Amino acid sequence: MAISLVSSRQAAALHGIKCLVYGKAGHGKTYLARTAPKPVILSAESGMLSLRDVDIPVITIRTVDDLTEAYNWAISSKEAKAFETIYIDSISEIGEVVLANAKAQVKDPRQAYGELIEKMMITLKSFRDISGKHVVMAAKQSVLTDSVTGAVTYGPSMPGARLGAELPYLFDEVFQIGIGKTPDGVEYRYLRTHPDIQSEAKDRSGVLEALEPPDLTHVFNKILSTKE
Repeated sequence: MAISLVSSRQAAALHGIKCLVYGKAGHGKTYLARTAPKPVILSAESGMLSLRDVDIPVITIRTVDDLTEAYNWAISSKEAKAFETIYIDSISEIGEVVLANAKAQVKDPRQAYGELIEKMMITLKSFRDISGKHVVMAAKQSVLTDSVTGAVTYGPSMPGARLGAELPYLFDEVFQIGIGKTPDGVEYRYLRTHPDIQSEAKDRSGVLEALEPPDLTHVFNKILSTKE
């Protein structure tokens, strides 16, 4: 069998960009979906008001089985071929559904958390590895306070400390969506792509500014236009 060689840039374009976005409630995680290339939303949250003026298809996720069906649809249906981005909003909510189901079936909470970690890692990796599509997973923001120094840090939130800590390692791109103010007091939203002393973030492409506009099409195009 002949070996097929492609450039790293070609491979990235064929595979799609996989990223994690986290932030506070009301900072624009759901709204961000409208900026992605040809998105379909897998929603475990009820708040779609910020998208009321656009027609983006939404698949409602209420159970783990719903998520499995959505994955099978994404990789095999003809209808799914029309979409370039799968936007999951939010994996924090989905994790809570998985945990609630696990707790209802076992007596020991530790067993439920073990099942949560196993199921969620399998599910998240399955979506992350979908070829030919961008996959964006939105998460709530966690706030951690060091018991010794009192230092506060921010990162993606999941039920169970271990799962939240492991989450960023699954992605090449980890963004924090936030709100800042200009010197004149005008608010603006941004995507933090580089870590700072408080906030988790990551850009393995190496081409993004520390703060980028909250526009996924712009960010994806910038990553994929990297010169070799």
